[in-house]
Amino acid sequence: MVKAANLRGTTPGTPPSTSILVVGGGYVGMYTALRLQRKLKQELDSGQVEIVVITPDPYMTYQPFLPEAAAGNISPRHVVVPLRRVLKSCKILLGEAKAIDHAKRTATVATLATAEEGTGPVEITYDELVIAPGSISRTLPVPGLAEHGIGFKTVEEAIGLRNHVIEQMDIASSTRDPAIRDAALTFVFVGGGYAGVEALAELEDMARYTARYYHNIKPDDLKWILVEASNRILPEVGEEMGKYAIRELRARNIDVRLETRLDSCEDRVALLSDGSRFPTRTVVWTAGVKPAPLLAATDLPLNERGRLKCTAQLTVAGVDHAWAAGDAAAVPDVTSDEPGKETAPNAQHAVRQTKVLAENIVASLRGEPLKEYAHKYVGSVASLGLHKGVAHVYGRKLKGYPAWLMHRVYHLSRVPTFNRKARVLAEWTLSGLFKREIVSLGSLEHPRAEFELAAGGRRPGHGPDTPKGGSHDGSRGT
Repeated sequence: MVKAANLRGTTPGTPPSTSILVVGGGYVGMYTALRLQRKLKQELDSGQVEIVVITPDPYMTYQPFLPEAAAGNISPRHVVVPLRRVLKSCKILLGEAKAIDHAKRTATVATLATAEEGTGPVEITYDELVIAPGSISRTLPVPGLAEHGIGFKTVEEAIGLRNHVIEQMDIASSTRDPAIRDAALTFVFVGGGYAGVEALAELEDMARYTARYYHNIKPDDLKWILVEASNRILPEVGEEMGKYAIRELRARNIDVRLETRLDSCEDRVALLSDGSRFPTRTVVWTAGVKPAPLLAATDLPLNERGRLKCTAQLTVAGVDHAWAAGDAAAVPDVTSDEPGKETAPNAQHAVRQTKVLAENIVASLRGEPLKEYAHKYVGSVASLGLHKGVAHVYGRKLKGYPAWLMHRVYHLSRVPTFNRKARVLAEWTLSGLFKREIVSLGSLEHPRAEFELAAGGRRPGHGPDTPKGGSHDGSRGT
């Protein structure tokens, strides 16, 4: 059992150390730990403070770059930031927090080692808690969604989707069945927010370019459908820019359907609430997010949406020594005149909140007054594919190439570490000089398939129980 208490005052004459537990290695977790690491350097070196970061992955994913990674503009390894390299003075523990008992200052954690040992989760004790587990995809009870849907929240999903799209083009190119060809070349995206619009736009760009290398597929053969339940897309960039984005997408023969829902995707058929029916092998679900399940397994106060009730100082309301920010936190917006308004759970606020959060934790340890988080939303930028975009920043509206350039410059400035900035910039430069990569590496999802086949096994997706029209890699079921 790992206990921070074991590290405190175990040697006579040593001052007791303060353990700061950071749950989550995403935006908030990584940036908070990074800033604490800098501000508490002396205390960390002397052993007065320790910082433990619990994260299911050894890296932080810069999610705004996922659409470009899916399109092949950026290498997947440059979309992630290795936590052990960045957080050198912190202890990184790969695992998943299952429950938190803040009254006892303990977190129950399942690690890779506990799974191997079969001993069950371990308890970790702490003095200060930063809870930032992020969010997960918000799904609805749509028939067939669990079996056939593809998410777009992780780098694995982004690269898997890229491989899947190119694989569908391979299937369409080689089949002699018109129904299979039509379904393979139909791509349905559900959700008109950043993730859905940018992913669709980048992949449509990539697929249209890729089609030139197929002797029997033309760009017009591909059918792209965007399904949005509300009456607008990209609400963050404003109504005018949202309408422009719809016109831009429709000009590229993308079928944008507003005030429409996905009712079912059973049997590889997308049924929409307007009565439309589309045989398809690709349903991408990006219809929002919800708080991580961990929050419900704590004794901390939650609001009606399942997020942590927080103060403007980023403390958990009514609780000592607990802090939160980002997707998991309902933080009052002190810049708004609207009573009870909270800051939006987006990256713009999350990254800025971590600065105040880290400073307030340090101030609390040193007995100094805390600061309030105050940041007026400055606007948003969104990419609509190569050289196309929309932006609404500081009241100014941009579209086309200027907005796309602003999108790239902004996110290049925000991606962590100079190493990643240089690599992403180099890849953008090279992609402007050379042709796109159009290779599908779906076999990476089953790296042992060839060896198992050679050893007398069965190739995934080619067994006797594989449904007709099954994908050769058997990985997505769409």
